[in-house]
Amino acid sequence: MLTAYLCDMQILDGKKAAQAIKDELKIDVAQLAAEGKKIPHLAAILVGSNGASETYVAAKVKACDESGFKSTLIRFENNISANKLLDKIQELNTDPDIDGILVQLPLPKHISDEEVINAIDPDKDVDGFHPVSVGRMVQNLPTFIPATPHGIMLLLKHYKIDTKGKHAVVVGRSNIVGRPMSILLSANTNPGNCTVTICHSHTHNLKEICLQADIIVAALGKPEFVTADMVKEGAVVIDVGITRIEDTAKKNGFKLKGDVAFDVVSAKCSWITPVPGGVGPMTIAALLKNTYHSCRMKN
Repeated sequence: MLTAYLCDMQILDGKKAAQAIKDELKIDVAQLAAEGKKIPHLAAILVGSNGASETYVAAKVKACDESGFKSTLIRFENNISANKLLDKIQELNTDPDIDGILVQLPLPKHISDEEVINAIDPDKDVDGFHPVSVGRMVQNLPTFIPATPHGIMLLLKHYKIDTKGKHAVVVGRSNIVGRPMSILLSANTNPGNCTVTICHSHTHNLKEICLQADIIVAALGKPEFVTADMVKEGAVVIDVGITRIEDTAKKNGFKLKGDVAFDVVSAKCSWITPVPGGVGPMTIAALLKNTYHSCRMKN
């Protein structure tokens, strides 16, 4: 039986799906340029020199370049005052050439993430974190969907994963992934139309609940938390987590682990995302799509 599932398991390849989206966007942006219209411009703000944040922002800037977007990277020292950061955001809000603004999280402890997110113009909130964006998403109105959940939905769509009537279990309840993921999966859309259960640190019988799931979205930030005994055969598993684990054998000194114990869980899945190369590239692709749509609204 195990061998059969090893043969049937397929990878939800975020790199391939993201590349397809970027290729489409490149064509669309070239058409805008040919018509003499504005092309998308993303502004990214990076505070401090966190290694993971540096990597993520560099990947976003590279993706902009690959898709024909303009991008501006604004760097600040870790000790920047909250007021100075908010002043820069206001400047970008009023700059007609900027279509999307993202502030790379986490921020230093002396700066409120909430205050910074709320300062971004909702019309340029391509990360989809502003309360206006979230409220519109809940009401199924046109808006910028948070990039990671949006990317996951795009990934499911790319691989034509059947979600209608399925039981989806979301492990994690953050405002960035868990909560919006539950809303999108339960929406009357395709993909969507799932019956959704949200689990978290206070959930009783977590293993038993996960074993009922046709689709598991693991987004809690604990390396290899989801193990084989929590997954039923044939389930679709989406691993959102990515944690740097020290590894002196690696040149960079660390290895990346997801929230799912891939080696053992993959033997039971129908589909599973790898880490890295799964949800990460799709988050960036979704960010580009949001920026493109912001630009289109101006055009």
